[in-house]
Order: sequence, then structure tokens, then C-alpha cells
Amino acid sequence: MAHHCELDGITIEAQADEAAAVANGMMLRGREVTLELPFAPVRFYRHGWQSWSLTTWQGTGERIPRSKPALLLPMQTDPRYARDDRPNGSWVGAVELPDGRILLLASIGLETHVALEGNRLSGWCEAGPVKWLVTVGTESEAFNRYASAIQSALGRGRAGDPPRVWCSWYSLHAAIGERILHRVIGQVTGMPFEVFQVDDGWQARIGDWEANDKFPSGMEALAARIRDAGFVPGLWLAPLLAVPSSRLHREHPEWLLRDGKGKPVPAGFNWGEPLHALDDARPEVLAWLASLMRKVRAWGFSYAKLDFLYAGALPGVRGNGMPREAAYRNALRVMREALGDAYLLACGAPVVPSVGLCDALRVGPDVAAARDVPRDSRLLANHATPGARNAVRTTVHRLWLDPLFHVDPDVVYFRTHRCGMHSAEKGLLRDLASVCGFRATSDIPGWLEPQERADLLAFLASRPRVRRTGRYTFAVDGRPVDFSAAVPLPAPMRLAGALVGWLAGRRWVLRLFDRLQRRSLARMVQEDFSGS
Repeated sequence: MAHHCELDGITIEAQADEAAAVANGMMLRGREVTLELPFAPVRFYRHGWQSWSLTTWQGTGERIPRSKPALLLPMQTDPRYARDDRPNGSWVGAVELPDGRILLLASIGLETHVALEGNRLSGWCEAGPVKWLVTVGTESEAFNRYASAIQSALGRGRAGDPPRVWCSWYSLHAAIGERILHRVIGQVTGMPFEVFQVDDGWQARIGDWEANDKFPSGMEALAARIRDAGFVPGLWLAPLLAVPSSRLHREHPEWLLRDGKGKPVPAGFNWGEPLHALDDARPEVLAWLASLMRKVRAWGFSYAKLDFLYAGALPGVRGNGMPREAAYRNALRVMREALGDAYLLACGAPVVPSVGLCDALRVGPDVAAARDVPRDSRLLANHATPGARNAVRTTVHRLWLDPLFHVDPDVVYFRTHRCGMHSAEKGLLRDLASVCGFRATSDIPGWLEPQERADLLAFLASRPRVRRTGRYTFAVDGRPVDFSAAVPLPAPMRLAGALVGWLAGRRWVLRLFDRLQRRSLARMVQEDFSGS
């Protein structure tokens, strides 16, 4: 049905089942809606599906190459739309008008996508009719209105300041153990962190969430050691995944999410193995997830970093036919309730379906001790992999999410030891953390020079005044900060990228790379902690 919409001096022809005027815009309803725009858009706001997915403003004629290899696609974007070459994004799309204002089309619901084709902006829902907000204004006005609408529909995370976190991953990676962490706890004791978070490397397998043999005293004893040092114990898990070598995978193959042919849905590749998703619509899976979260709390951990959560919303045939993002949201609610008053950080998570159920959400890719990895950015066109530039680019485009939960930009670096970034690049990450208000690091105090340690302590204690001055510019305590240099996508190397993409898509190559990388990291950690 056609509707004529007048929005801030712009006449738009809308196709929707229903249309009604609301404050500062229109509310449409329909499974599919379209807007015929009376102007040629300048740019399109491309919003990624999950935490790590590329989010940016792109030119309307700009084609963003598909990332490679296909085996890793679920870890980068929504695989259902990975082959759509149009400017497109999840839940929300916006166009920049010739006069600089923004027109936004965004769903107040799940399982939705938006795309631009010429002067037509379209939105659709995989599951059924939903409401769609249409609004025009400055960039901050348009996205604030959407955030407010989402908050009214889905809620928001708990109030309060985000904690200051020490995380094991970006210094030790999976080469952690009880002895090493006890040494690090001793080094950070007395520093102004609230949380000491144990990351990947403690578990027996992905899917088998028990301590491995590097933690002979068990996880309850580790949590007690962290708590005795004055910190909140934090723990990393990837509860919606299972790898083939796990006991869970072998004993409960019926718990795996499957495609229309009955095969397990691929969820990426990591830890030297293919990843498979759990069918989070099955009652027995939900009961297991709740039991797992209660076990984590019984061990004494009251900060949970739940990672790789996109697995719960991958396309597949679910046990009860529930739509995929609704199933994920229900599973997250089950885990949220089982965690009680624990702080919940969602990572690798579908963004809008997580609103109202987490205290914080990672809003960009992982950082790394390097500004960029040309193999990923130029050869594989993969802008969701770890790297400082990837993290800054997507995070700065998602700051409008701040009213809904604590916005986590990932950790910052002060160290020069085992860090390939120069001071300006590290400073940019620290400025982004100040803008977000979320402070975390993996720097081990024993690795820091005296001035680096002093700078870290000053950073943890600071509460700067932040004022946004432009799309990519801010004033932090009056000091100008500009993130625009991190925004452009590097030029792809197409011919070489095709060859590298083919090689990188071979499982044996990924297994070999994973094995070599883990051995190298373990050797470096052993060198740093030898003599005790």
C-alpha cells in the first residue's frame, strides 16, 4: 500500500501495510517496506550484523569486496547476506542527503535487513511484519531516535559505570595457566582494576567447560585467588559453540544446529577445528546453558564475557521453527537469568537482539598489537579480524549504541614489549576508550617501563570530559581527537587475494597456521615467565 510521507520538508513515497506519524518521523508496519527517495543519496550507513562485522559509511556506488575465505564468513558477517553486493546492513540503514542530513530506516524488531538500490531504500523481515522507524535529522538526532525506540521495545542494560578490567587475552592468549595467572595477579594487586578476567585457554575443549590440566586446582580456587587479591573474578566462555573433538559434540549430536539437509551448520573455524553451533531453540540446550551459567557463578565468577554468540543466530532449521534471532535472544535471556547479578559482556554478538539483556557489548573487532594485518585487510578483504584499525573503524560508527549498554571498544595498550604499534596508534585506542568510557587492558605490569606504568595508572584514574564535534572528531578534555584516518578501507589486492583466499580456505592450511601460531605464542609466554 502506498503512503505519502512528509518528513522535515521531504516528500517520500512509502510502500508498507500501515503508516502513522510519530514524533520526528513516521512509523511503518510490514514484512517488506520501501522508500522512494526524491534525491540521490550521497552515502549509505552499513551496519554489521554482529560485534565484529564491518560497520561504516560507504559511497552509494562503492562496492565492498566480499571477505575471504568463505569458511570464516560466519565469524565476519551474516552469511545469509554475505553475497549481496548492494549497500546493505542489519536492522538499520541510513542515507546521507545532499544537504548533510540523515534519513534513517530502521526496524523495531528482529530478523530484519535494509538495502539501498538507486534511490530506493528497502527493508524486510525474515519472520513476519514488524514496525519500522523513518526519521530525518542530523546524524546524532536520527540515531538517538532509533536508540530510544529500541530501548522502549527491548529495554537496556543496567546503569552504572563500566568496570576497569584486566584481561588475559591480549598478552597471554591461550597460553595461560594457573602458575602464570597467579604471578600476574600478584603484579596487578593494588592497581585500580575492578575486574581480573580470565580469557580463552582455561577450558578442556570448546563445548566442555571444565578446567584443563593447566589449572590443577580448578576454577573455584582460581576465582578465590582473584577475589582475595581484591578483584571481581571474570571468566570467558563461548557457550553456543562446540567443536568436533569435544565430549559435548560426541555425546549430544542432536543438540547441533542443522541445515535443511540435516548437516551441522558451519559456524567458522578456530582452535584448529571447524566450529558448530548449538540449536538454542531446543529445551535441553537451554537447560544446559542455564546449568553452565549457574556453575560459573558457583565457582565464584561474577563477570562473564560470553563470546562467539553469533552462533546462536545463524541460519538453520531449529527444533521448534523459532526465528533465528528470536531463538538467540531467548537463549541469551536464559543465560542472563542464570547469571543473576553477574556483569555480562556480550562479544561476537548479534547487536540488536542483545539489547536489554547484557550490561556491555563489544561493538567492534578485537584489537591486536598491530595497527593492521595486510594479509587480512588487503588480500582477504576481511575487516572483521583483529587489528587496531578494524576495531577503531567499526567502533566509532557504533557509538550511537551507548544509551543501550556499556559500549566496549576492547583493550588499550601502553607497553612496547611485544607490541608493534607506535605511540600515536596506541594513543588512538586510548582516546577511543575514553570516548566510550570503557577501560580495559591486557598489559602485564612486569612488561611495562616506569613511564608506561605511570601512564596506565593515570588512564585508569581519568574521567575526561568528552564532547563530539563531528562524525569522527571529538574534544577530550578540550584536546582535539580525530579518528578519520582509521575509517577508509584499504585498497584490495584482487588477483593475489583470490589465490590467498583459496589457500586460506583449506582446512589443513588453517590448522597448520593455528598450530604454528599457538606454539609461537606459548614459546613467547614461556620466555617471559621462565625462572619461576
